[in-house]
Amino acid sequence: MSRNKWLGLKAAVIAAVCASASAALADPVPSRLGELYGVWRNPKGSVHIEIRPCEARTCGVVVWASAGAQADVKKGSNQNLVGMQLLRDFSATAADEWKGKVFVPDLNMTFSGQVRLLDRTSLKAKGCLLPNFLCKSQIWTRVESATAEGRAS
Repeated sequence: MSRNKWLGLKAAVIAAVCASASAALADPVPSRLGELYGVWRNPKGSVHIEIRPCEARTCGVVVWASAGAQADVKKGSNQNLVGMQLLRDFSATAADEWKGKVFVPDLNMTFSGQVRLLDRTSLKAKGCLLPNFLCKSQIWTRVESATAEGRAS
């Protein structure tokens, strides 16, 4: 192969790699984000968070909490639980999975976190002290509305 043909082939390969890298950066992981948005209840039914867009990422904000959950947080941090952002800076890592940070108000600490949509009505929330080390998982359930479910509890 002549030097000119070799250089032409090399330039074409580099251009193709650059084009596919640009496309990958411009087109983030396709996700089921619309299915993730909504109000979710923890396993005890004591806290409801609304998962929604927050700037360029996704977050989860407490929209309802039982009196006991509110008292625990107030005692530990002297903060109001309702309105607190527990899921922070989440972004898609797969079609049904998002990673970010989880704030645990009882401990006043932030951990690495992951949310995986199991189906339309349940998700698995996982928080770890370090990535995949000393983790705790919970299954959260979708609720129709924080107000209606809060009154029923």
